[in-house]
Amino acid sequence: MPTTKRDYYEILGVAKGASVDEIKKAYRQLALKHHPDRVGADHKKEAEEKFKVLSEAYAVLSDEKKRQVYDQYGHAGFDQRYSTEDIFRGADFSSIFEDLGVGGSIFGDLFGGLGLGGGRRSGRGADLELELTLSFEEAAKGITRTVTVPRREVCHDCRGEGGERISCSACHGSGQLRQAAGFMVIARTCSRCGGVGSTVKKPCPKCRGEGRIEVERTIEVKVPAGVESGMRLRLSGEGEGGTRARGDLYVHLRVKPHPLFQRDGPHLLLEYPVNVAQAALGAEVEVPTINGRVSMKIPSGTQSGTVFRVRGKGLADVHDGRTGDLLVRVTVEIPTSLNASQRKLVEELGRSLGDESYPSRRSFLAKLKELLKR
Repeated sequence: MPTTKRDYYEILGVAKGASVDEIKKAYRQLALKHHPDRVGADHKKEAEEKFKVLSEAYAVLSDEKKRQVYDQYGHAGFDQRYSTEDIFRGADFSSIFEDLGVGGSIFGDLFGGLGLGGGRRSGRGADLELELTLSFEEAAKGITRTVTVPRREVCHDCRGEGGERISCSACHGSGQLRQAAGFMVIARTCSRCGGVGSTVKKPCPKCRGEGRIEVERTIEVKVPAGVESGMRLRLSGEGEGGTRARGDLYVHLRVKPHPLFQRDGPHLLLEYPVNVAQAALGAEVEVPTINGRVSMKIPSGTQSGTVFRVRGKGLADVHDGRTGDLLVRVTVEIPTSLNASQRKLVEELGRSLGDESYPSRRSFLAKLKELLKR
């Protein structure tokens, strides 16, 4: 496989919204063209590599769940969730090559190590996912949460074999059924043993021949400080059991909103209303932070919308551990109801204040005057 992976849709030459039938048709045409059985010996190696890439793209895009993950996360996120074995597991290749009349046995040579060419699979357990809801404070400070995860694990009594096994009578242990078609051989997965090459003669009483049992495990999930909604934690080896390796557990985080704070990365944003007197004369006020209250000075003449920065009172950056700031946006609130004496005082204040007390207003009127002269 190439180091830098090309887009799967580009490889098959289909649009991103292509149907499964369109994807299958495109793969069928390209696979026929690049099938190693249809090229000369000089180009066989090149054809094998091309065939691998085409087959991987088809295996992903023809599977609804894998395709959805790929569309959302691209190659980087997809490769974290699926091993090469997982990609090809369940993909339908045999019917395509039966229709084309070319050797499906090529999968035994190219993908035999993945269990696609018959024989016993050394499977990796499936990945599991769960959603964890946190309060704003829990996400800000970090927390260890205990969760119960239902999952399947390899049966210890039979070591995942399902019981006493015997060679499959249909495929004689190869995992494949082969049929001659002229000078070529078509191979398909044995339907009796599912490509394993053996069947259970005497089922294990504990797992009843399944090879795995349902259990519930209590797991501690350590959530670092500063996480946001949409982030995902990967707990390696906490997924379902497999005969080769355990799958992983992916924890999707959802953080509840805070009644006062908004966040911008590691920074906290706070709207802080003050009255006209506090804005005009200045004041010292207490503002909330995620860890208690702090004092903040509001200078005289503060305008509505002014933002003050309280350093180090934000959130930890989950990537580098640095602490953000608290950004306090002051809004000057005008009283909505006045009694007679209050109205009189405001009227007197208005008469006593000239335009020189309002620099923004004075500048606006000057510009308006110049504009009207034109």
